[in-house]
Amino acid sequence: MDPATLIGILLAFGALVGMVTLEGASLTSLLLPAPILLVVGATICVAIAGGTLADAGRALKGAGKAFRGKPVPPTRTISTLVELSEKARNDGLLSMESMLEEVDDPFLREAFQAIVDGMDSEELRQLLEDKLDTKSGRDRQVAKFYSDMGGYAPTIGIVGTVVSLVHVLEYLSEPATLGPSIAAAFVATLWGVMTANFLWLPISNRLKRLSDLECDRMTLVIEGALAVQGGLQTRALDERLRALVPDDLPQEKEKAA
Repeated sequence: MDPATLIGILLAFGALVGMVTLEGASLTSLLLPAPILLVVGATICVAIAGGTLADAGRALKGAGKAFRGKPVPPTRTISTLVELSEKARNDGLLSMESMLEEVDDPFLREAFQAIVDGMDSEELRQLLEDKLDTKSGRDRQVAKFYSDMGGYAPTIGIVGTVVSLVHVLEYLSEPATLGPSIAAAFVATLWGVMTANFLWLPISNRLKRLSDLECDRMTLVIEGALAVQGGLQTRALDERLRALVPDDLPQEKEKAA
């Protein structure tokens, strides 16, 4: 698990709590059920309305990935590809099948199983790139769901504030209640802006980043599988794949693994 998203969100809310505390205000004045219900509930509902129920289901499941997802280190994928290459050069392409049972990456396993089954290189590239495009498109749709929520939430917060102010104007004859009522009216705007920038947009960006890293790893698999099928020397394969990875990424991910 990479806790970057969880840590960032908790620190953001912590900063808000710190500000409220330093100003001597009360947190309970911000935790009003009505504006929270409108902002959070309506934001989710209109995001669902902008797509299909299947899109919403995938997006809700994807929220967990934003907090628990951890990218596979590219060096781990390269090591697996190099091992398969050595096996293929020493014992032939068919010998790789015995190693595939130990590979926990479905995409890599499927790519090399196709090689073992004798699929043509052009057909293999087309198959793997189609799967990559499908995954990328699906991930973009999930991330878009949360970016849309980040766009809707502030406006819905304003709607809640306007509704509350209309209610306040009904009681102008009671000036003693105007101050607290107007303050409470702006809580909806606060929750709209806060949830957009503290939750929905960070989750969307996190999902986009995880998708980019996964697609980069799948690209490594595609290039590695085709190189092994073409008989590229193991050392040349290792150098070629490492050239596709940014210099700082392998070390960083290996330390995080």
